[in-house]
Amino acid sequence: MKLPRITILATLLLTAPAAAQLQITPPATTPSPPAEKQKPKAPPPAKKKEAAPAPKPSASPKPAASPKPAASPKPQLPATVIPAPPTDTPGIDLVFGAYQRGQYKTAFELATARAAAGDPKAMTMLGELYSNAMGIRRDYAKALEWYKRASDAGDREAMFALAMLRISGRGGPVDKGEAVKLMASAAKLGEPKAAYNLALLYLDGQTLPQDVKRSAELLRQAADAGLPEAQYALATFYKEGTGVPKDPERAVRLLQAASLADNVDAEVEYAIAMFNGTGTPKNQPAAVALLRKASRQGSAVAQNRLAWVLINGMGAPMDKVEGFKWHLVAKTAGKGDPELDKQLSDLPAEDRAKAEAAARKWLGTK
Repeated sequence: MKLPRITILATLLLTAPAAAQLQITPPATTPSPPAEKQKPKAPPPAKKKEAAPAPKPSASPKPAASPKPAASPKPQLPATVIPAPPTDTPGIDLVFGAYQRGQYKTAFELATARAAAGDPKAMTMLGELYSNAMGIRRDYAKALEWYKRASDAGDREAMFALAMLRISGRGGPVDKGEAVKLMASAAKLGEPKAAYNLALLYLDGQTLPQDVKRSAELLRQAADAGLPEAQYALATFYKEGTGVPKDPERAVRLLQAASLADNVDAEVEYAIAMFNGTGTPKNQPAAVALLRKASRQGSAVAQNRLAWVLINGMGAPMDKVEGFKWHLVAKTAGKGDPELDKQLSDLPAEDRAKAEAAARKWLGTK
């Protein structure tokens, strides 16, 4: 059975799955800027009260990280000026806010105080900070200790993080049995990364007996929760009929969803599906645009396919210099192509020199 090549995720999703090797058939011959701040308006005369200024719509589609009430009813502040929140404001996670802003020492201090009061989320944060050397020296043993306390308190993210430490042997001996139990518990509580990694263990067949149907079920759970890596993996299942009926159209929908979340491997395969009209209407210009994006993101597969379409003028205007630039870049990453090598040797010396110079510039070896 041909199985898709998919990499187990680290706690923070630092690794991505490798793209399946789809082929383009060769030709027969060859953040929005922030809203402008305004000065607070002076309070109105005592004898005549005016309504507070109407809030302005935010210039960014993202909501403010931690909206807070104004400290005092007068003078009123415009909506674009938000006072610093007090440390005891209810409903605001100051620990996670500091973590998101990269203020790891502050996050550590706040999480330590909250963990002492029995907060599982704060315990998980301490495990994360110790595990990744954020604001404090890396200490896997302490990370494991905090993850375990949070896991015992029912935190699903801590269960998954602890499972990854157990399966890798960081902070203590390898214990794949406990890792599987922790992943299963976290997945049952709705942790998509746990469901995804558990699916890979069922697919691999080494830690757990191989069960592609169970793997597909877990991938579907993680994909439905919006995890791009799971959407990409499940798409390969539907494309190849692994553990599910073969369904090219459903595969393409999953590839599209993962592609919109900037999963590079999904971008490549979705582009190829659009280029060839497989499971979706053919749209070569859109496919070429997506191949360009994935190429700039470093995908050697996309670089090779983009080289083909530019050199041969398929779905885009012919541009041999740009095309051979991408061919040479892809070749350095192990995606060589003998046919393109032959075409490069037939290129006029001046154009070949331009392509080679462009490739060196892209690779930073000029």
